[in-house]
Amino acid sequence: MMTEITKSELRNQLRAARRAHVEALPDSIRALLFHRPPAPLLARVGDEAVIGLYHAGPYEAPAGGYARFFHEAGHTLALPRFAARDAAMQFARYSDPHGQSDLAPGPFDMMQPDMSAEPLIPDVLFVPLVGFTAGGARLGQGGGHYDRWLAEHRPPLAVGLAWDAQLCVALPTEAHDVVLDAIITPTRIYGLD
Repeated sequence: MMTEITKSELRNQLRAARRAHVEALPDSIRALLFHRPPAPLLARVGDEAVIGLYHAGPYEAPAGGYARFFHEAGHTLALPRFAARDAAMQFARYSDPHGQSDLAPGPFDMMQPDMSAEPLIPDVLFVPLVGFTAGGARLGQGGGHYDRWLAEHRPPLAVGLAWDAQLCVALPTEAHDVVLDAIITPTRIYGLD
């Protein structure tokens, strides 16, 4: 008899697989990945779109290359910001993706825009994840921050960035889990039909 795996147990397994995958990548290869969004995605991004990204943790798919690309293309950038651990996630202007001089440590020990940065609502949102399905289901860190934000501010385009090792055949989902429009890995684009 198989027992049902909890989301927490699945997160632990997927984090371990993600870490092993990233650690196995040679630095020379890792440095080449996630530098420029693929053309099918760029075709869906308007010239004036505000681009929401994230400051990646050590084993998350890096978003810094996309931040630099969109900044150089003239887009306004935004990163998540928390006033406190129990505060709702909001996005705020991110203006220095090369030097990160406008970031400060936030309550979750992640770099975020300073509290004086202008609040923004992204038109295109790139989302971190722990696991995903080919259909766009996403398993996040477990805090529900992105699901709550997406439920309230659904942008025209919400895209996950992930390593191929994070693909799952299925994920346990609940009514509040938001399906993404696309997932981009180093080898595939899921969605954007």
